[in-house]
Amino acid sequence: MNLEHTLDDLHVALTRRWWAQLFTAFTRCLLAVGFIPPSYTKIIHQPFTSLPDSNPVGHYFNALYATGFYYEFLGWGQMIAAILLLIPRTAHLGALLFLPIIANIAVLTASVGFKGTWIITILMCLAATYLAAWEYDRLKPIIFYSREDKPQQFGYQFVKIPLLFATGGAVMGLLWWIIGLGNFANYLKITGILVGIGLVFGLIVALHYRRMPVGHLTVAKAK
Repeated sequence: MNLEHTLDDLHVALTRRWWAQLFTAFTRCLLAVGFIPPSYTKIIHQPFTSLPDSNPVGHYFNALYATGFYYEFLGWGQMIAAILLLIPRTAHLGALLFLPIIANIAVLTASVGFKGTWIITILMCLAATYLAAWEYDRLKPIIFYSREDKPQQFGYQFVKIPLLFATGGAVMGLLWWIIGLGNFANYLKITGILVGIGLVFGLIVALHYRRMPVGHLTVAKAK
């Protein structure tokens, strides 16, 4: 039995238990409700804390508050994740959005010494990981499925693609010289550097293109 079938059986065995279903509903609602108050505070652009700048936690949140609409953007992201979690039909999207947000908050609270709070955020991060695992059957194509085809190949692609980006570097250097961007002393040297960067970047693109799967999804072969 391969890994995919093993995980399938474990997922089915867990998700069919009534107590696991109830715990999942409870966890979704708890995380969502816990996210709404701090997200609303950010959306209406109110300070998250009254701690002074002398405190590392206060210094961080005061600086974050001063970023303007970025502070509100974070609030909207948290609010959307909470709402998606509350709706059963979109709970898988909410779990995917919630997990990186709460992981970032958990690392933040631990790194700045937010006493007590870091324990709560780590537990929330573990809960979000559980919710993402609950959606395994919806998310497993990310791991176990691949594209069935390769990109269309053409002649001298490892020459043409790098030359294309090298030409772009030359054009960019010329434009920089025309508008005086950077006020460099030697734009010819800068153009040469851009051409070299274009060649290397073009080679990376060509290698990626050569190995990039395309087409319809297909089940990965068991190993």
